[in-house]
Amino acid sequence: MGNKEKSEGYAQFLQEKKRKKYSILFWQIFLTTGFIGGWEVLARLGMINTFLLSSPTQIYQLFITYVADGSLFKHVLISVWETVLGFSLGTILGIGIAIILWWSDTIAKVMDPILVVLNALPKTALAPILIVWAGAGVQGIVVTAITISIVTTILSAYNYFTYVDEEKVKMLKSFGADKRQILTKLILPSNIANIISIIKINIGLSWVGVIVGEFLVSRYGIGYLIVYGGQVFRMDLVMMGVVVLAGCACIMYAIVNGIEKIYRAKRVTKY
Repeated sequence: MGNKEKSEGYAQFLQEKKRKKYSILFWQIFLTTGFIGGWEVLARLGMINTFLLSSPTQIYQLFITYVADGSLFKHVLISVWETVLGFSLGTILGIGIAIILWWSDTIAKVMDPILVVLNALPKTALAPILIVWAGAGVQGIVVTAITISIVTTILSAYNYFTYVDEEKVKMLKSFGADKRQILTKLILPSNIANIISIIKINIGLSWVGVIVGEFLVSRYGIGYLIVYGGQVFRMDLVMMGVVVLAGCACIMYAIVNGIEKIYRAKRVTKY
């Protein structure tokens, strides 16, 4: 096969890949707009109860009102700050503990049943106790977010660390590498993509912890807006809070996803 045929085949491959990307984007936009449009039409026709489900128009009007008086930004910033603290500390502490477990087989065996039990516990149900221990404020909400994400982080990171190619570990040991060198030269570098995946998961888990915490004790934040809307039977406020929450989570996920794409692109270029 000549170079010309290779280049034409590669160009067709790129074109097909781009076409598939645009097709996926089209269907995502189509389904989203179709859902919102159908919801609005059914609400206007009286086929759904707007008192219970609200409508996109009512949610949008309320959103504009909250943006205009500036109160929405305060609630969003507080919730985002609590979430960033929660998933950052949860990820750092979780990876640190996973490193300790990887480092010592004895500690790993001792902690294994404890981690299994902790992972099985319904952390959201324990949120009131955690908030009493940590304090009814930002610290209590952040601790709730950390608690929900840290056990998953430990288990995932530890599994990633232990399943690194054993032949590479043996090769480093044959050259006289100690555990610290194996950790810094092989284990952590080869798991950067996995750590980014853990961060993606922790974003969602931390949002759960923050919203639950705000349900219980906060006077500000997206969780407060949602629970307050439910208490005064304003479903438009509840649904607006849910939509804003989804938007914030998507933006944070997109940022981490962008970082992952940059890392993968640099890795491909490097090799």
